[in-house]
Amino acid sequence: MASIENKIRDARLRWFIHIRRRKMDAPERKCEKIDHLDYRRSRDRPKKSWKEVIRYDLKTLGLVEDMA
Repeated sequence: MASIENKIRDARLRWFIHIRRRKMDAPERKCEKIDHLDYRRSRDRPKKSWKEVIRYDLKTLGLVEDMA
């Protein structure tokens, strides 16, 4: 039986692959280009973005963005 952490990672990577297949003018892809210069979280929350988590997941599995 797979651990919950692996299940969540698989779901994130599936969504990542789904978004990467979209055209560049799709709203989901346009959001990737937005820079959040004033990006702040509350004091107790980690300062990770979705992209950072995806990079970590890919590195954990030994993959590159193009391979996904």
